[in-house]
Amino acid sequence: MSNLKLIIKREFIARVRNRTFVVMTFLSPLIMVGMISLIAWLATLNNDEIRKVAFYDETGLFSTDFKDSGDVDYIDYSHLTLNDAKDSVVIKKLDGLLYVPKKNSNSELAKSIQFYADEAPSISILNRIEKIIASKLTNQNFKEKGLDLDAIENSKAKVNILIENFSGEKTSKMSSYVKMIFGGLAGYFLMMFIIIYGNMVMRSVIEEKSNRIIEIIISSVKPLQLMMGKILGTSFAGILQFFIWVILGGVLLAVVSSVFGIDPQPAGIDQSMAMQGDSQQEIQLILQDIMKLPLGTLVLSFFIYFIGGYFLYSSIYAAIGAAVDSETDSQQFMLPIILPLMLGIYVGFFSVIENPHGTVSTVFSMIPLTSPIVMLMRIPFGVPWWEVLISMLLLIGSIIFITWMAGKIYRVGILMYGKKPSYKELFKWMKY
Repeated sequence: MSNLKLIIKREFIARVRNRTFVVMTFLSPLIMVGMISLIAWLATLNNDEIRKVAFYDETGLFSTDFKDSGDVDYIDYSHLTLNDAKDSVVIKKLDGLLYVPKKNSNSELAKSIQFYADEAPSISILNRIEKIIASKLTNQNFKEKGLDLDAIENSKAKVNILIENFSGEKTSKMSSYVKMIFGGLAGYFLMMFIIIYGNMVMRSVIEEKSNRIIEIIISSVKPLQLMMGKILGTSFAGILQFFIWVILGGVLLAVVSSVFGIDPQPAGIDQSMAMQGDSQQEIQLILQDIMKLPLGTLVLSFFIYFIGGYFLYSSIYAAIGAAVDSETDSQQFMLPIILPLMLGIYVGFFSVIENPHGTVSTVFSMIPLTSPIVMLMRIPFGVPWWEVLISMLLLIGSIIFITWMAGKIYRVGILMYGKKPSYKELFKWMKY
């Protein structure tokens, strides 16, 4: 046990004192905050840009419908010929020309409208123009059929569905998004931590092996103790770095937002979501949804899956590091590690969000290689305690089994040099 403590201390100090570790610990939050601020600033510049669109209307139906908005100015070129209108748009470098030809019927007109532009037009502008034209033609069709437009408009029903559970508690329409954000961030951070610090463990093993230091260390320490010491020491250094990132990043983001007046959330990502949350009642319901989340269970589960997932994959990383002579040789073994992590993320975002209690979500939240990510994404949606317990027990059992197998590979591979091992050889090493 004393040897294990010494190895953990040595690995922790070696990581913390490493120049790259120190630089990236304090530089990474600056880079991330800088990127977020740059994206937000560029988004504001993009929103301030006013597009100029000309239109040539042979029908005369839309002369008063295309009105200037905050980001688009419309110019009427209907008094010119079509060719002159095109030339003027090119000379003045406008964003495009909308051509509305004269047709015998509205159905023909709807299929004949064209937009001339040298560059691909903005999708939002095209959608807006299509909506204006469609609304006008629809009203024209109503008039031709002798329908009263005022009566139709007054007859339109606006539906606002209120969501409430069977115990009488109201919830927000944004509830699923709130749960998705909390679960998604937890799963994503876990995946990134496993990849970053698992690679640290592997590189540490490869470095000592290539320097032949391992031959001296292994003479006084058991291979399994050495492997566990590297995993624990690196994990403690990683957790320290992670907390520094969170604290420093939050402080920097708050300072940048207040000093420069930059909103870190880019505008225009989802206007419909923003509009839904404008009302005070909706905001209150969203806050209630956050408070009703199983935050205690989520924090405790995050800690358990965080440690469990890291140990599971770090053991594999350590075994791979012991089996190869250089980081380049390790690439052939990376797919079995990356694939379950990526699968967990994809299942989380495409299956859990859509149906958190479905068969796919439930099965992958039980498989140990994907459960740390998928189950964390499921917990905000409410998971029975026995499912979480089964998932954790399977994860713990898998950690013991995989650590035991990785220890066998580590024990043999740590003293093997000059040959790239195959999967068949790794399997043989497990039997020694």
